[in-house]
Amino acid sequence: MESYRINFTIQFMKQSIFLFISLFLISMGSFAQRSQMNVMTFNVRYDNPGDSLNNWKYRKEFAAKMIQNYDVDVLGTQEVLNNQLNDFLTLLPQYASAGVGRLDGKTAGEYSAVFYKKDKFKLLDSGNFWLSENPSAVGVKGWDAACERIVTWVVLQEKGTGKKFAFINTHFDHMGQIARRESSKLLLSKVDEIAKGLPLFVTGDFNSTPQSEVITILTDKNRPNHLVDSRSVAPFIYGPSWSFHGFGMVPLAKRELIDFIFIKNKVTAEKVSVIADRLDNLYLSDHNPVLLKASF
Repeated sequence: MESYRINFTIQFMKQSIFLFISLFLISMGSFAQRSQMNVMTFNVRYDNPGDSLNNWKYRKEFAAKMIQNYDVDVLGTQEVLNNQLNDFLTLLPQYASAGVGRLDGKTAGEYSAVFYKKDKFKLLDSGNFWLSENPSAVGVKGWDAACERIVTWVVLQEKGTGKKFAFINTHFDHMGQIARRESSKLLLSKVDEIAKGLPLFVTGDFNSTPQSEVITILTDKNRPNHLVDSRSVAPFIYGPSWSFHGFGMVPLAKRELIDFIFIKNKVTAEKVSVIADRLDNLYLSDHNPVLLKASF
């Protein structure tokens, strides 16, 4: 009888140890499978001589250091002119970029460029389309838009894990109400075509508030290809509730959130921060960057 008890105890301990090890390995495997990433959207404000002391030449080093400080993995930018693109590539040699100027599909006009850490990611595919009735037509204004508007997208692969994801970046028109609404519909129509089921990030200056028709179109759960506003699901939010401030000239009560990071396809939003950093009296831009810590 005593021998039976000893054997039973040993067998139970073996099974318990085996179960513990199995659960541990499963949990470690699940942890190892998730990739963590810092994603940012940043309207840098185009290089406008009329901005005086807020001109790009005074802000560019501060902006580049901010990107390094927050260890941004992938960055969607708006209003980047060709000289600003080259400044970023010089000041941030660890990053590569994708995108074209919206006027000619080459270097003229503003870019909605995407920057990514080239030692961490491999570019698998990329492209551009215009926010208009004919998305493939270069340099065309859509609907009632005041400006030509472009979308730049990439598909990246994380070198360390082999995991792939898609990233779309854009800048909606600031004047055309019809253009903004139709741009939301067009963007959604392209989401599945670009992402093909991969984890997806969509960044941009949408010139629209969270309650606007433009944003609700994008996040409408009745649409099968809808997006999720990362701010609405993140368990931790940091910083002001607004992103546009016009170099501090917009009264505090009238400042609005118009810069967003949307997610889709099993991306988890862990933390969203609106970055309101200043260097003495120097602003990063007339917009605050928005930073998302995410995993997938």
